[in-house]
Amino acid sequence: MKAIVKGSFAVLSLLLVTMAANGGASAQDAPEVLRPPKGAQVAIVVFEDLQCPMCRRTAPLVEQASKTYKIPVVRHDFPLPMHNWSYQAAVMARYFDTHSKALGNEFRDYIFENQLEINPQNLRAYAEKFATAHKVDFPFVIDPNGKLASQVNADRDLGTAIKLSHTPTVYIVSSRNPSKPYIEVKDNTQLYSTIDAMMKD
Repeated sequence: MKAIVKGSFAVLSLLLVTMAANGGASAQDAPEVLRPPKGAQVAIVVFEDLQCPMCRRTAPLVEQASKTYKIPVVRHDFPLPMHNWSYQAAVMARYFDTHSKALGNEFRDYIFENQLEINPQNLRAYAEKFATAHKVDFPFVIDPNGKLASQVNADRDLGTAIKLSHTPTVYIVSSRNPSKPYIEVKDNTQLYSTIDAMMKD
């Protein structure tokens, strides 16, 4: 049943994105993933890969924009197949999410900060160091039932459903303008001006 629901959601998302591409986008048409979280009118939605160099450079800019405009950031894992440790790092981030979403995001930022030194052999050592610094247990098997991997896969499926092909993919999403519910930021230098435009509408 889960597979059917997930497949239906993917088809629905693709349909909605097709409508948006054809100029028929509205707040109602926007896939759930491209809507602000409850309680927010504008938000930044990011699909990222923890091994992606551009994601490393973009993350602090997005964080600063979030603080400047006092709008939330919704981060999604989108590990790319050509990267040899990003998927496992995303699963580890999900483990820290189970303690708190803030801790999970702090781990993601920590991985970005150390990205150039990380490889498949020492990734766990970095995660253990982070866990120790935050007084969190880091068991030998962090995902015995595959639940965390399923969450990463679900995020990746969301990205695939809206036809993502690269990381980072950054959207400014808004409920303020029904005719323009989201816009992709394709250049980091346009991040603030895009938020300005979405908040003005």
